[in-house]
Amino acid sequence: MPPIKLPFKLTRRRWLLGLGLGLPVVVAGDAVALEPSWLRVCHVRLAKDQPTHRIVHFTDVHHKGDRRFLEAVVRQINDLQPDFACFTGDLIEEASHLKEALEVLRQIRVPLYGVPGNHDYWAKVDFRLMTEAFKATGGAWLMDETARTVDGKCTITGLTCQSGHRPVPVRDTRNVLLVHYPAWVKRFQGARFDVTLAGHSHGGQVRLPFYGPLVTPWGVDEYDWGLFGTKTGPLYVNAGIGWFYLNVRFRCRPEITLLEI
Repeated sequence: MPPIKLPFKLTRRRWLLGLGLGLPVVVAGDAVALEPSWLRVCHVRLAKDQPTHRIVHFTDVHHKGDRRFLEAVVRQINDLQPDFACFTGDLIEEASHLKEALEVLRQIRVPLYGVPGNHDYWAKVDFRLMTEAFKATGGAWLMDETARTVDGKCTITGLTCQSGHRPVPVRDTRNVLLVHYPAWVKRFQGARFDVTLAGHSHGGQVRLPFYGPLVTPWGVDEYDWGLFGTKTGPLYVNAGIGWFYLNVRFRCRPEITLLEI
């Protein structure tokens, strides 16, 4: 086969110009068409010895009617076969999507524990519907409350972030704290948990190399995404499943986290 002849001479300057013009197109395609539905699973091992519990953490679904995607999330949770699952708020933005979202979450085959996020409050939904759906899995919807796992060895505490309730770890059990806003860990110094799980930040949705998230919402502070050491113990901030404002993600895919404690 004869070599392909270009209609112009490919100089270094033209090559760099083509790269400069093409890169934004590739980045935009990734951020809009690929990453928003490209689910990832992050593994976090906190146990120094043999883990006693495997926990799946997901958050910020912001369900807007994409049932197939939410069902894919639930299938992945079930495939991981955790001991229980934890949700840290913002299930929906509009009350009209609540029924479908809860129908899908009921398909989770392990106890599901959860707390509300700011969008759940703004949607003005009846939290009794959440209570029924989460209870149906064997778990609980926790409004400044605690629940004990079936084996009796783990206590899950969930906060509403609407009161001055101060969580208290239960002795002789593993303690998991669920809270929507990551920065709230600063309010509970002196109480120590095996792990605190939070959401709200979406990881920033768009993260630039050597810079980090372009924007994070209030209630996040420095805890934008990932594992942090705090005075209340390890804090894990999940990048979330859904999106808010714009359906774009860059270097911050939708996330399910499997934690071993």
